[in-house]
Amino acid sequence: MSAAPEVLVDVQDRVLVITVNRPAQKNAMTLAAAHLVAEAVDRLDDSPDLSVAVLTGAGGTFCAGMDLKRFALGERPALPGRGFGGLVEAPPEKPIIAAVEGWALGGGCELALACDLVVAAQGARFGLPEVRRGLVARGGGMIRLPQRLPRSVAMELLLTGDPIDAERAERLGLVNRVVPEGQALEAALQLAGRVAGNAPLAVRCAKAVARAAPGWPQDEVWRRQAPFSDAVFASQDAQEGARAFVERREPKWTGR
Repeated sequence: MSAAPEVLVDVQDRVLVITVNRPAQKNAMTLAAAHLVAEAVDRLDDSPDLSVAVLTGAGGTFCAGMDLKRFALGERPALPGRGFGGLVEAPPEKPIIAAVEGWALGGGCELALACDLVVAAQGARFGLPEVRRGLVARGGGMIRLPQRLPRSVAMELLLTGDPIDAERAERLGLVNRVVPEGQALEAALQLAGRVAGNAPLAVRCAKAVARAAPGWPQDEVWRRQAPFSDAVFASQDAQEGARAFVERREPKWTGR
């Protein structure tokens, strides 16, 4: 009998659901799982029938980070150019939403940080305990956490390794919404459906500019934004959106 795949991939309407499937190991990341996540991310960006992804974990845990037993044997669950989990250094061009139940620790927290939106169950916990194991959060934790939280809070989490609960994470802006236990995936799918209902080119543009703009010189932001936004305003979907509004109907997007 063959073993279950370490990552499950499913399509629900225009949403790609990526589930790390190692529940007995708290979904600790392996090299094999990282390859499967990377393949799923490529599928998301390459398919015109997909608008957004949801990343989650099986069995009530998001991801407990790197599989330390495999690490002790020399395995690193990172891919060249893509980083930990096949995702953190190269998130998809299309939006991705984290649906977090239970622990998002170490690399698991960094996977959530690499996502654009985060939905968390009330019992979810986020933490970067690498310093307790003689390591550092090099999968984006040291880079993204200070961008997403007040610096003093981010530094406390990085230097102590202590976790933060979902409700405090929501208050500080790390999490978009907190939902009852067991409902993170359902709530994330609802949010994904709202994203998927919008014009694909506009959504992709919004993500691209929002990611790039913080690194642009202030005197160049409008010039650098123009190629992105001009392409959207000149698109067939922009015309369709205007017509649909005038005709009081739902738009039919083509992604062109």
